Amino acid sequence: MKIIITGSLGNISLPLATALVQQGHTVTVISSQPDRQATIEALGATAAIGSVEDADFLAATFAGAAAVYAMVPPSYRAPDSRAYFQRIGRHYAQAIQQARVPRVVQLSSWGAHRDHGTGGILGSHDVEEILRAVPDLALTHLRPTSFYTNYYGFVGMIKGAGFMGANCAGDRPVALVHPRDIAAAAAEELTNPAAPIGRTIRYVASDERTQAEVAHALGAAIGRPDLRWVAFSDEQMRENLLKNGLPASTAADIVGIYASMSSGALGEDYEQHKPTLGQVKLEDFAKEFAAAFKQEH
Repeated sequence: MKIIITGSLGNISLPLATALVQQGHTVTVISSQPDRQATIEALGATAAIGSVEDADFLAATFAGAAAVYAMVPPSYRAPDSRAYFQRIGRHYAQAIQQARVPRVVQLSSWGAHRDHGTGGILGSHDVEEILRAVPDLALTHLRPTSFYTNYYGFVGMIKGAGFMGANCAGDRPVALVHPRDIAAAAAEELTNPAAPIGRTIRYVASDERTQAEVAHALGAAIGRPDLRWVAFSDEQMRENLLKNGLPASTAADIVGIYASMSSGALGEDYEQHKPTLGQVKLEDFAKEFAAAFKQEH
């Protein structure tokens, strides 16, 4: 199969492209960074250097593809993240129709079933709706849960304050996922010959733990067995993010995500459609976290 991968050599796209090449597929990886071309080609894939902001480039790259993995690259400095997601979603929809791509696997998110109250997840909801309107398309919304890798963002807090925390209760169960498990699910979906025309949804998760349990596991891995999770108010969380230099819109997006996680709204549909959990458990990720923690000064 000819398969197009967006997301350059990111945490999901790299293992996804690697797996598909190893399976014998013809893989093209889209990247906006010319210096990634040699690494992409070393994987056995073709590099397509260009921007997902360019619908004509996407259509030309998608031409002849049997399947496309479509993700919206993060843009933390976008003044309006929801508008940014909508714009990229429209570019994908235009290119998919123009190139007559029959199969698309979109990287979405848990919580994307909601059209309000989930902060930065709302953009994923919008992209789902935009792609859903493309006719004659076998479309899968891949909805991963909370990324383990988000916890790398707490390294500074742990080193500076001695605890972890956000505007989410410590006893709130959270579904967690590793990018490798997402990549494995994406590979299955992209190469599924029986994918039906229309919309299907697949959740992806690796483990389910509370935030307090996460703090304990990560603390044990870095030699801080007393590491604890502290629940902030929404306003405290917003102020902390602003102090760390994030734009107000980005801070609001993050506060909204954690608030909906704490209330249970983020995971309400996931709870009704739980998947078989993936391979990478919290304690496995804790080893990766410990290695990164030691390297960061």
